[in-house]
Amino acid sequence: MLDLHAIAVVFSVYIAGVIIPGPNFVAVAHRAASSNIRQALALVAGIVVVNLFWATCSILGIGIVFATFPWIALAVKIMGAGYLIWFGGRLIVRAGHTSTPAVRESKGAAGQAFRAGVATNIANPKAMAFYAAVFAAAAPRHVNAPTFFGMLATVAVVATVWYGFVAILLATPRIAAGYRRGKVWMDRFCGTLIVAAGIRQLIR
Repeated sequence: MLDLHAIAVVFSVYIAGVIIPGPNFVAVAHRAASSNIRQALALVAGIVVVNLFWATCSILGIGIVFATFPWIALAVKIMGAGYLIWFGGRLIVRAGHTSTPAVRESKGAAGQAFRAGVATNIANPKAMAFYAAVFAAAAPRHVNAPTFFGMLATVAVVATVWYGFVAILLATPRIAAGYRRGKVWMDRFCGTLIVAAGIRQLIR
């Protein structure tokens, strides 16, 4: 039987966590404003897939695994923080590089954007900490199949709607044109935010 209360609790916790700006938000905003809507939505799809992975792990007890084997949590934390620092640093270094107009679509660009979404979220320490602690605490310890899939559907819908909205909004011609005019500074700003997130995760 579907546990609507458990799904409602997960919804309230997840929607609060997903709308707080973090590396995923920055990655979607940057891709949407600097490329095109197709690539931005492909990146969103990658983020949603990994959110479903983390949610599944959380419901099945990833918090217990991390508590039992803290070195695993530490290793994931260091690797994730390292990726964020690399990703943000790459944005800063390449900030002054020119790019092709957003209307041009190179072969495989959508696939590359999808993989970037997966990499950004799988290495996102904020997501790992959220699912291992907050989400795991909200989800009941034992769920039946309908409730389990209801929780996953909640995560998929919320993540798709929120990040899809961000992607569509920032890919609009006026906003994208404004981004390209200030590309150097915007890339440096986004890169700095992501590097700061990685450093913050390392020293916490």
